[in-house]
Amino acid sequence: MTVARDILYVRYQLADLDSAEAFMTDFGLTTVQHDAKVLRMRGAEAAPFIYEAVKGDENRFLGVGFSVRSRAALQHLASLPGSAPVAPLNTKEGGEFVRMQMPDGFLIDAVWSSERPADCRVRGPFSFNAGHRKQRTNASIRQRAEAAPALRLGHVVLHVSNHREAVRWLNERLGLIASDHFGPPPGRIEDAVGSFMRVDAGGEYVDHHCLLVLESKRIGVHHCSFELQDIDHLMAAHDYLLARGYRLDCGVGRHLLGSQIYDYWRDPAGFRVEHYTDGDIVNAQHTPTVFTGSADETTQWGMAPDKAFFD
Repeated sequence: MTVARDILYVRYQLADLDSAEAFMTDFGLTTVQHDAKVLRMRGAEAAPFIYEAVKGDENRFLGVGFSVRSRAALQHLASLPGSAPVAPLNTKEGGEFVRMQMPDGFLIDAVWSSERPADCRVRGPFSFNAGHRKQRTNASIRQRAEAAPALRLGHVVLHVSNHREAVRWLNERLGLIASDHFGPPPGRIEDAVGSFMRVDAGGEYVDHHCLLVLESKRIGVHHCSFELQDIDHLMAAHDYLLARGYRLDCGVGRHLLGSQIYDYWRDPAGFRVEHYTDGDIVNAQHTPTVFTGSADETTQWGMAPDKAFFD
């Protein structure tokens, strides 16, 4: 059953909400709520918030929120074993959510709302003049280094103790399906230890993945990732973050699976966060593959991660 519409937000528990707000502001997000207990920040596209941090003594990842297609879907999820009751989302736009718990303890929220906040103003994508296709005429590109606006949360990568169990749970609860896989040679899907999961929209094109789940001995979040408008915004943000003294983790480069141009950073709590642009979109005609290489072989060009990047 197709339940999820899209990934919506990521959640953490942090000891220092002020430093998180400062970093995520420089990363391109905008504060919508900050009090003694919670920090919520939005992107430029229509979502009440895409990042939430709650106050706590220990820095830890909490979970992910997904928008669902109807209130009936929300009520169905609330009736399943391990689900909390329907509760108010407590945003200006209203809305309701159901909190569920994945294997390994990740908290997955399903969110439904009949109202959406307005989009924020973001410049349009620059036209790119390729060798055999010239789209930009009598115009120049002018992009300064700045905090480029994050459009939305694009995906989250989770390290899980049991890949097959996690994939089954996400499919049964949210209707997510696999676009591609990680696995050992000779590359059989039944031997996969990682899967790029996407929303199932049939013939409609959607992001190549909203979650990547990887079996690992280190259970937790690997990174969350926010989409930028284009490569000029990504490179402008890269230079701006460097000038602000933040810690570059890996980038800039282009992925193999999903094709995104990526740029990874570390936030003040040590969590990995990513800017990306130019990712693949797929539909029901896409055929999943199994990648059998190491992490450093997932980069087509640019600064590649080391072999232990996904350990």
